[in-house]
This record gives sequence, C-alpha cells and structure tokens, in this order.
Amino acid sequence: MQKKITFLVIIVFLSLKGTAQTFIYNELLQAHVSKEGMVDYKNFNQKRLRLYLTSLEKVTPNSSWSKDRKKAFWINVYNAYTLQIVLENYPVKSIRNIKKSGKTAWRIPFVKVGNQTYTLDDLEHEVLRKKHKDPRIHVAVNCASISCPKLLNVAFTEENLDTKLENLMIGFVNDTTRNKISNEKVKISKIFSWFKEDFTEKGSIIEYLNQYSETPIHKNAQIRYKTYDWNLNEK
Repeated sequence: MQKKITFLVIIVFLSLKGTAQTFIYNELLQAHVSKEGMVDYKNFNQKRLRLYLTSLEKVTPNSSWSKDRKKAFWINVYNAYTLQIVLENYPVKSIRNIKKSGKTAWRIPFVKVGNQTYTLDDLEHEVLRKKHKDPRIHVAVNCASISCPKLLNVAFTEENLDTKLENLMIGFVNDTTRNKISNEKVKISKIFSWFKEDFTEKGSIIEYLNQYSETPIHKNAQIRYKTYDWNLNEK
C-alpha cells in the first residue's frame, strides 16, 4: 500500500512541475551507475525508467525554457533512451549489435518527446549539435560503450549543467584510458576526429585540448587517434 501511495505522489509531483521529471531519472542513475560511469544493466529498474520515459511524452520544450534547461533536458532524454534500447536487447555485447529493420540503434525512431518521434541521431545532430553548438555535448551524451566519455551518475539540470559539462570534459581529456597526452604528441579519442568541426570552430584541436589538459601540449604536437572500444559499458 505504501509503495502505491509513493508511486501516485511521484506521478502527481511530475505532472505539477516539469523540471521535477529528473527526480526519477536521477534516482535511477544513482542506484545503477557507478562514479566511473559503468552501468548495472542486469539489475536496472526498467519499470521506473519506463515511468520517466512515459512522462517525456507529455513534455514539449518551449520558448519560456532557458537554453541550459533545454540542453540539459535533451541530454537526459538521449542518455535515458540509450539505456532503454540497451535494456530492451540485454544481454548484448555492444550497442552496435542492436538493429531493427536494418537500422542501427541510432537510427531507429523510438524516442518519444511531446508529440514527436525521434531517433538518437536526430537528438544528437539535429537538436543538440545544430541548435546548441557546444562541443562539451560530446562528453555528456553517452553511447553505452567503454570508450565513450563516462555516463554521469546524476541527471543534468538547468542549475548544474555548465559545471557538470566542464568537469566531464576535464575528466575525459585527462583520462589516460581514453586519451594519452604528452607535450610533443597525443593519442586521443576518435570523438575528436568524428566531430572535429565542433571542436575546431574557434581554433585547432590542440588549442581545444589545452583548455582542459593538465599537460601542456605543443601547438605542433603529433596527433593520432585511439582504437574505439565499443564493448558495453557494463558494471
């Protein structure tokens, strides 16, 4: 009986205050994602994730929302639906093994927000990259793989967005399992190659890295890219 009451209270709370949607999602991340970004897919509470995803179908970001609120919202949507598609196909070795009607996980139209249906590619490229133009987005959205920047184990909000993005980028650039940096040469994540245009809008890749790297990099340093590990980011 107590569980039913709690469930109803959450539903009412979410319907009264849109930003409170992150309550359930944040709780799920705290319970099932480690500080290192590894996910306990085996024990993930799928019913509560579905509750969060269902609530998204009733929300349409509008002009009254701040830019940070919109950005945080769409990042959370992307990551939550990525979790969902992995869980629907679990156990699976890699998100790249997930396909439907010949389409990869990123091109399956299954993301429902407001009255529209999106693919994960739509969210990343048409919504986040095109409308928000922030290269730090690439350390926030998660592809459920070992070489991805870690999945943050708290939900993004309008209030914490900038701080979390900065911390994630600092952590990612200086993570020696994902990037190897020295003064004269760097071997970095392919993310910096795939989305080079985002990172070089105001300068070179080296200049961007030097904003976050603990090791100063010479402007003419040799650049190579690491092999990407697409195995599941499983705890």
